[in-house]
Amino acid sequence: MDKTLAFIPARAGSKGVKDKNIKELAGKPLIAYTIEEAVRSNIFEDIVVSTDSTKIAEVARLYGANVPFLRPKELALDDSPTMDAIFHCLDYMINNGKKYDIIMLLQPTSPLRQWYHIKEAYELFNEKQADFVISLCECEHSPLWTNTIDEDLRMDNFIRQEIKNVRRQDLATYYRLNGAVYVAKVDKLLEEKSFFGRNSYAYIMNKYSSVDIDSIEDFEFAEFVLNRR
Repeated sequence: MDKTLAFIPARAGSKGVKDKNIKELAGKPLIAYTIEEAVRSNIFEDIVVSTDSTKIAEVARLYGANVPFLRPKELALDDSPTMDAIFHCLDYMINNGKKYDIIMLLQPTSPLRQWYHIKEAYELFNEKQADFVISLCECEHSPLWTNTIDEDLRMDNFIRQEIKNVRRQDLATYYRLNGAVYVAKVDKLLEEKSFFGRNSYAYIMNKYSSVDIDSIEDFEFAEFVLNRR
């Protein structure tokens, strides 16, 4: 049977919100939601939090995650790619006798992602015999209604001529990355060095479950949705 690793990145630094990963959201630290739902999905051999912070590590362990190492500081900078942290984790675990067939990246900034989203994405991955599965949600507005503007704010040709009088419901449906779930075969991830490889499929989530917390306003909206639940 395939062995699957849940990888949860949680570095200490955060530009938008101080101590974001352990900031309290509706009575629990933000990271707790991702850990608890990963545990509830019951599909993982190990649930590993990669952090450079002893404080985050303590909170992560409290809610059921494994923190076998502290991430090196050079892999926890503002511009440090998540992929480097993933490779560091895989190397560490292999060197300590743990090898995985599948990895699922679960970012703690998606607290409204629930256990069944995790399980459904995993089932889709197996059903399609995929190398990669990535979660998406429908765009709030069609990107056909977006464009750049220059410094003097002119809007000449902002909307393309062919869609000026097209009704919203007649436009094609577009989807965006929501950051909630990324699944990959470990060997394919090492080969592609990205989750955006060949033989990849989309797992579609609803917009309410797709909140990606990057600001205080995102926190407030997530808390509103959690309280309604």
